[in-house]
Amino acid sequence: MNIHEHQAKDLLRNYGAPVSSGVVIFKKEEIDKKISQLKGDKFVVKAQIHAGGRGKAGGVKLVKGKKNLKEETAKMFGKILVTHQTGPEGKEVKRLYIEEASEISKELYLSCLVDRESSKIAFISSLEGGVDIEKVAKDNPEKIITTKVELAENVSIEDINKIIKPFNFIENKKDLQKLIQALYKIIKEKDASLIEINPLIITKDKEIICLDAKMNFDDNAMFRQKEILNLRDLNEEEPAEIEASKHDLAYIKLNGSIGCMVNGAGLAMATMDIIKLYGKEPANFLDVGGGASKEKVSAALKIILLDKNVKGILINIFGGIMRCDILAQGLVDAAKDIDINVPLVVRLAGTNFKEGKNILDTSGLKLISAENLDDAAKKIVEAVK
Repeated sequence: MNIHEHQAKDLLRNYGAPVSSGVVIFKKEEIDKKISQLKGDKFVVKAQIHAGGRGKAGGVKLVKGKKNLKEETAKMFGKILVTHQTGPEGKEVKRLYIEEASEISKELYLSCLVDRESSKIAFISSLEGGVDIEKVAKDNPEKIITTKVELAENVSIEDINKIIKPFNFIENKKDLQKLIQALYKIIKEKDASLIEINPLIITKDKEIICLDAKMNFDDNAMFRQKEILNLRDLNEEEPAEIEASKHDLAYIKLNGSIGCMVNGAGLAMATMDIIKLYGKEPANFLDVGGGASKEKVSAALKIILLDKNVKGILINIFGGIMRCDILAQGLVDAAKDIDINVPLVVRLAGTNFKEGKNILDTSGLKLISAENLDDAAKKIVEAVK
């Protein structure tokens, strides 16, 4: 689960990390009141969307004077931002964060994340912070330092020194140490999977400030993180993915034309791979899990068909815990309630697959039966040509 920058900064502030003063604006009617709370004469207006690349897309503006600030704030509300992470449709700006501007001397990069391969917390640090960190990682990887930290009460001084090695020119190392401990505590106590501070700045007064912040959290841990779950912004999520979560379906929207319904994440990945092998792109990842009732299959089909790019559907089921005849009957019952106006290819294998195939063959539904996954992929690709 992602949260907004202003929410991430509130969390950082609560853990003692240095952040700038700012206000959040949720509607135009709040502009005058919120701006009056700010001090100084230079400000930064930041669009709050769940996507990187805001600055290059016009979603971050440096403004001088409160009169200009009010005008720029009103102008940015409702704006559609298109970045490399939003897709061509972009995202509408529905909330803004305004900060008092900082006098920047140097931009650095600092992040930490759960490294599943090593079962450690990985800290990543670099002297080259700012909007082009991806370019630095590609062109000058030696400028990015990764330090893997064992799970413990705190980060050891030895590990902290490794993390801040690129920042050796900084005089006030105590603030850096406090910041690293704060990030580590948030990762552990709030089930964060990623915290990124980019840029972490040194001001002309030699202060350290988290100028931008991004945080992701483990969806599977939200049952014990009610405070974090309350920060969820459904406006920033794909409507189909929200609907899928209500039915306990693992669904991720993609950009292809062939909808997929599969049981098991590994089989779902293999199904998407073979669709690509035969020249088409999957429209989604959808794992119906171990049990597929009529209601669950119906919900899955409806969610797939919400995507106007879907030109055909491939259902690939391996009956282990879930019997193929139960899935087949659920599919038949669900299809009677839904207008499926695209080609539908079904491949069944495993427990009671013969019974399941018979149910489908005698159902009267317009579907194409496949013998195996390779056959299914060929048939759905041919059907959507």
